[in-house]
Amino acid sequence: MEFTQFGATGIEVSRIALGTWAMGGRLWGGTNVEDAIQAACEALEMGITTIDTAPAYGFGLSEKIVAEAIRRSGVPRERVVIATKAGLDWDKDGNTFRNSKPERIRKEIEDSLRYLNTDYIDIYQIHWPDPDTPIEQTAATMKELYDEGKIRAIGVSNYNVEQMETWRKVAPLHSNQPKLNLFNRQALEEVIPYCRENNIAVLAYSPLARGLLTGKFDEDAAFPEGDTRAKDPDFTGERFKRNLRIIAELKKLAESCSKTLAQLAVRWVLDQPGVTIALWGARRPGQIQEAAGAVDWELTPEQLSKIDEIFEKTV
Repeated sequence: MEFTQFGATGIEVSRIALGTWAMGGRLWGGTNVEDAIQAACEALEMGITTIDTAPAYGFGLSEKIVAEAIRRSGVPRERVVIATKAGLDWDKDGNTFRNSKPERIRKEIEDSLRYLNTDYIDIYQIHWPDPDTPIEQTAATMKELYDEGKIRAIGVSNYNVEQMETWRKVAPLHSNQPKLNLFNRQALEEVIPYCRENNIAVLAYSPLARGLLTGKFDEDAAFPEGDTRAKDPDFTGERFKRNLRIIAELKKLAESCSKTLAQLAVRWVLDQPGVTIALWGARRPGQIQEAAGAVDWELTPEQLSKIDEIFEKTV
């Protein structure tokens, strides 16, 4: 496993982090709790020390799964870097909405500490920018939690450069979590360069494009009820067909490197300047073990150029 320093903090993190969105089941067609616990245990056993979760992932279920996996694994709490989030609320029907008001954050951290069975959170992130709450208010509340010792690092997720600039006038900012994968590279334009220039750690989420870059889907792919991929343009229609043609070419390149498509895709993310961590999602035993093949090597300039060529020439 590869390890590195987390931006300007003294926290050491594994460069592969276990992503637990699917473990919560919501928007993924449900989950098997025992399978999810076993998957998280496998991650810890193979040396992954960083786990990313959120209360919105199953309305606390994902955090509870993480806590139980840490307990069962026997790995000391101080050796696990827990990254969780705040700033999403939900109504009685389970519809989520953004809420980064100070009182909401205060409630969420107490809930998360309880669900995670811990007295501190290593990396605490605002899940999405809240247009109805001034960033300055949210940042000031996070700084209070940091000063109180409840969190070790302050992070955001899905924030653009202007929003990060506003934040940093009020409070430290140690990390940002943008989406980044071979099909979605927007974060490379401004967000990640800004983070790199200002020593802000980057946790790249969705490096496997919600499973698309595992290569396990074909044109007959079907998703269970409640799985939002059934209506995602990347998994439907002509775009999906083109994506599959690109994936077929990427698989050939991966094979030439003696790697799987997923390993190639995550390595590409890790090799982008400024990226600290790539999140590898799993919710069943066996799904995280493949991540071991994504570390301790680098793509060559020629391989990186070949990847770009595949995207440019595939129609």
